[in-house]
Amino acid sequence: MIAVTRLNGTPMWLNALLIETVEETPDTYITLVTGKRFIVLEKSAEIIRLVNQYYTEIGIHAATIKAHQTEELS
Repeated sequence: MIAVTRLNGTPMWLNALLIETVEETPDTYITLVTGKRFIVLEKSAEIIRLVNQYYTEIGIHAATIKAHQTEELS
């Protein structure tokens, strides 16, 4: 889960594995794979950093890098 802030200032935690897109237009919209959309105060770069940090914490980031390196060797 990553912590984000709704426009009204209340904190919210999102399952980072369900994030499909992050847009900044200029508000930051997060769209989940379920189709739900949220507007948050954080900028898109911060959301991406939080997602990457979460992936690293749970080991997905390392697995993705390893799989990519294996594909390059083929």
